[in-house]
Amino acid sequence: MAIPNGGLITQTNEQYYDGNDYGSYKYTSMNDVINNFLISYVGDDKIFPAVKRTDVVFHAKRAMQEFSYDTLKSIKSQELTVPNNLTLAMPQDYVNYVKLSWVDSLGVKHIIQPTRLTSNPSEIPLQDGDGIPTQDNTGENITGTSITEERWAEADTKKITGVYDPFFEDADTYIAPDYKTTYGQRFGLTPESTQINGWFTIDDSEGKFSFSSNLVDKVIILEYISDGLAYTEDTKIPKLAEEAFYAYIAYAIAAVRPTIPEYIINRFKKEKRAKLRNAKLRISNIKIEEITQVFRNKSKIIKH
Repeated sequence: MAIPNGGLITQTNEQYYDGNDYGSYKYTSMNDVINNFLISYVGDDKIFPAVKRTDVVFHAKRAMQEFSYDTLKSIKSQELTVPNNLTLAMPQDYVNYVKLSWVDSLGVKHIIQPTRLTSNPSEIPLQDGDGIPTQDNTGENITGTSITEERWAEADTKKITGVYDPFFEDADTYIAPDYKTTYGQRFGLTPESTQINGWFTIDDSEGKFSFSSNLVDKVIILEYISDGLAYTEDTKIPKLAEEAFYAYIAYAIAAVRPTIPEYIINRFKKEKRAKLRNAKLRISNIKIEEITQVFRNKSKIIKH
């Protein structure tokens, strides 16, 4: 402690923060939420006369998973490099992707789009001359490698997008000396295929992302939704959503107890919805100034 001029008491950074864990005060731990629930909701003259701690732990973890999908800030990101095999493994706590982007020399992100142009087959049985899958001694199909994935990995994306440098001879459309006369003559193009940022597919059977050949050696940013329970440090709950956790746990416990009247369960259900809605509004962190700045693009004059 230090008493500066004026008699105000201040604290040093070491007293404000625990090591490098800056901003941790806005969170509370899963263990504290469980203990607080047992203290406030369980016991004589409380809502629940008796509840096992293991039950509270189970429902608290389920609440963490449910809230991670659309309420909490559970979006993680990884910076990765696409290897020569054009595949990357999903993170351990991956639930769904938010966005994949490749990063240029300025550090600017370019969104990579999912594609319907190809797919990753889940089963690749070897066939005999009559097209019948061959089996081993145990009766299981013998599998091979995917021809589709091999062709997609070797595909020249320019043949799909139609984007060629007009000064190269491999662009048949622009061989004419006055190549610019062909600009604007390609009608009926689909934005899904006529873009140069590349594509990715998701192979859920093997737990990996596959990328188009033009993304090899590119630095990409993978943004994904985590379930919030993969690592110990993830079990941090924002204090703005703490009441919503208590309401979720209370409803989950009451809903499976046959002795609790239905009208009490419905009351818990309404309370859970209301507090979850409040938590979403608090955590959304919408700034009207930032939205206004983006909307100013609509008033820009386009010169012809």
